[in-house]
Amino acid sequence: QVQLVESGGGLVQAGGSLRLSCAASGRTFTNYALAWFRQAPGKEREFVAATSWSGDFAYYANSMKGRFTISRDSAKNTVYLQMNSLKPEDTAVYYCAAARTMVPTPRALDYGYWGQGTQVTVSS
Repeated sequence: QVQLVESGGGLVQAGGSLRLSCAASGRTFTNYALAWFRQAPGKEREFVAATSWSGDFAYYANSMKGRFTISRDSAKNTVYLQMNSLKPEDTAVYYCAAARTMVPTPRALDYGYWGQGTQVTVSS
């Protein structure tokens, strides 16, 4: 059974940085894509970034390019989201998700496994 556990959220001032972690367990993730989505109050869930487990592919939402970086440590079965130059509009619950595909996609429907989320709040 796949389990995804996010951590690293918190309160940060605008312009600051945070690194989110997603610890994955339950199976071998060699043929999986791991992604980050986020959801702000009153808004739909939004794609942030995704990576293949091999690291050969990485995909970002346009608004996050240059500020966010997704990476993974296969030895630790962990995926990270480094977030820099944070803005108040980045405030949301951030979710880790896994899909059985070697090529990451931005569609939430493609991801069958989800974590519980971690809150990120950026103050102005």
